Amino acid sequence: MSLQRQKLLVANRGEIAVRILRTAKRLQIPTIAVYTQADATAPHVSLADESIALRSEDLDPLSNSRGYLDAEAILDVCKSRGVTLVHPGYGFLSENASFARSLEQAGITWLGPSADTIELMGLKHAARAAAIEANVPVVPGSDGLVTDIEDALGEVEWA
Repeated sequence: MSLQRQKLLVANRGEIAVRILRTAKRLQIPTIAVYTQADATAPHVSLADESIALRSEDLDPLSNSRGYLDAEAILDVCKSRGVTLVHPGYGFLSENASFARSLEQAGITWLGPSADTIELMGLKHAARAAAIEANVPVVPGSDGLVTDIEDALGEVEWA
């Protein structure tokens, strides 16, 4: 698949969005930035080939992040603008398995961990078990969930 036939939406703001957009430009991938009213003049907005306002009706600067969390609105932008790739940056939607899955179901490539991996890593005891199974070194700890003080005390190694 040719990179020139792709279109990348960056579902984030700030320095991480700028870095992603600059890299996409070097790769000659057309880009779309999303932004909220409070970020209308932010660097990522002017750096992208296209910029789309999210939640333009929300004029409260204190609710700025709500737009970046609106997975449905971002998916709608993707569908209406022919987006083929979505990079979540970090924070906001990067750890949202449902968003990753909805993009995948829409035929849009999610540039992040799979929805299953996001879900697995969100459960720290399951993530630890998966790491141990894969022979990844982990710090000492319990073999499962610690549910009460007695469990916790049973895990302690007294010096």
